[in-house]
Amino acid sequence: MGAETNSSREQRGSTQSSATDAGRIVRPANADAAIALIRGAGRPVVTFVGFSGTGYEDPRAVALAIAKVLDEFEPTSVMISAGATPEGIGAVYSLAKNRGFTTIGIVSAIAEKEGATFSPHADTVYVIADDTWGGIAADGGLSPTSSAIVGVSAEMIAIGGGDIARDETVAARAMGKKVRYIPADMNHAAAIAKAREKRQPDPTDFRGALPPYFDETKPPADK
Repeated sequence: MGAETNSSREQRGSTQSSATDAGRIVRPANADAAIALIRGAGRPVVTFVGFSGTGYEDPRAVALAIAKVLDEFEPTSVMISAGATPEGIGAVYSLAKNRGFTTIGIVSAIAEKEGATFSPHADTVYVIADDTWGGIAADGGLSPTSSAIVGVSAEMIAIGGGDIARDETVAARAMGKKVRYIPADMNHAAAIAKAREKRQPDPTDFRGALPPYFDETKPPADK
């Protein structure tokens, strides 16, 4: 759901949740319970991952890429999922709802604790009990949030993305799930500002964490 780091799911902002959230939020006991609930809806889930709080350098190009993928599916045949918040890759929600898709969000309980805003275009948001934002847990497996995301996904589409998106897509591919990667830069100014906040050197590569894991991102001479 985000560039995405293990300290926060894509560095999303902290704002107050909408009062309308109460009727659409589900808090399963654990990741397995979330997977069972979502599978019970009877439709495959297509999951989008990528940058969130840092946003994208070219949001219009990302919106066009999302629209192109969505146009491959019938709205009644699949559900569309992302990280529940509206920033960055969360643009998928409004685009999907405009096409008539059922939409869901899967997000760590930390999002609620920090007052994150959920997209108004996510029909149902599954809040997973988790003390991390996602990615690889201390035991080397996926965190509860990422386990739920990968577990329900019939297909994953990564558009850019940081560490958590990388961990989820690599795990999904290892499970034999269909995974697609679409290169996209995070917002350059936001990434530089974040690095300076942490007293780190200005970044020069804004593609995120996925390029080393997907052959199509390598220069032709390296393939």
